[in-house]
Amino acid sequence: MQAIAGVHFNYSLPEGFWPVYQEIRGDRRSSQEFIDASYFALLRNFHRFGWLTLYLFGASPALCKSFLGGRPTDLEDFDAYTCYAPYATSLRMSDLGYKNKSQATVGLSVNRLDEYISGLKHAVSTPYPAYQEIGVRVDGEYRQLNANLLQIENEYYSLIRPKRVAHSGERPTQALMRGGVQYVEVRALDVSACDANGVSAAQLRFLEAFLIYCLLADSPQVDAVELEQTEQSQLAVARNGRDPSLMLMRGDNGVPLQTWAREILEDMTGVCELLDRGRGDGAYSNALASQAVKVADPEETPSAMILEAMRSNGEPFFTFAMRMSRHHREQFVGAGPLQSQRHDLLQREVARSLEKQREIEAADRISFESYLESYFRS
Repeated sequence: MQAIAGVHFNYSLPEGFWPVYQEIRGDRRSSQEFIDASYFALLRNFHRFGWLTLYLFGASPALCKSFLGGRPTDLEDFDAYTCYAPYATSLRMSDLGYKNKSQATVGLSVNRLDEYISGLKHAVSTPYPAYQEIGVRVDGEYRQLNANLLQIENEYYSLIRPKRVAHSGERPTQALMRGGVQYVEVRALDVSACDANGVSAAQLRFLEAFLIYCLLADSPQVDAVELEQTEQSQLAVARNGRDPSLMLMRGDNGVPLQTWAREILEDMTGVCELLDRGRGDGAYSNALASQAVKVADPEETPSAMILEAMRSNGEPFFTFAMRMSRHHREQFVGAGPLQSQRHDLLQREVARSLEKQREIEAADRISFESYLESYFRS
């Protein structure tokens, strides 16, 4: 309740898409090399344009003061219990949320898979002075797993990451080295406070079309300067995305956020029309149109609507979040009990999971220290 949680959206193109797309592109590399390169083209463009997802779906313009723990902040007081930024969209994705100052020096490449893996390996093996001062194991108790920039690869924060399903005990980089990119993980979404499921079908359809747009659009390689520029755009939108005067840097020029956003949505029209061909209901085009409304009027964004609801009800962020949580719970409870077949399936899964846990723990023959040593050595 202090800030807000996030939603991870995993997405991959159908396997049958890739041979056709590769033939259209006239690419002669191996199938997996082409897929890896294509997903990295998508990653680069998501870094360029991903600020749009923060503007459209950001749902954390305020936070409970308990989150700050008495630390000073440049946020404004909404009331005695809540801080906020008047034009914020997603404080969760700002420098106050899921950001780590030590990771500013990581700078992973999004140009090629081998460069990305190399950078991630470097980050998990490079000591960081501030973490060294904390110590790893002090008086027999672990304070952290190690004192490196990243303790494990999963700690790397980014709007989007290349992924492959890992085998048991396999590290993310090992999985990528073994089989290449299998899907992308979008990590930019706040939980939607107004949707019982935390995300809506229209939102997911838009995201799918947006990811395909990022894949198909021209995607030149990114240098350190542009990567820093994309990071600054993301932070600017997270903190001040609804400011009518906000300008974002596109190359050497500043562009009004709304102008750039309209251009992207217009370019996505063809993608949505193609996706709609197999449905016949215009769901993707409708999802696109609903986002265009938010671009035209910032007051239609989730972040603006949350602040308005808090003002109208005279409630702090904590109370707003609790009220919405209870409302959604009542929706689920009111929907009635699970169907018997579904209930039995979930019960069997619970029993199977607990049994698997017992088997794993019974087979455990090494100490935690030995396990860590083996994990980081692999």
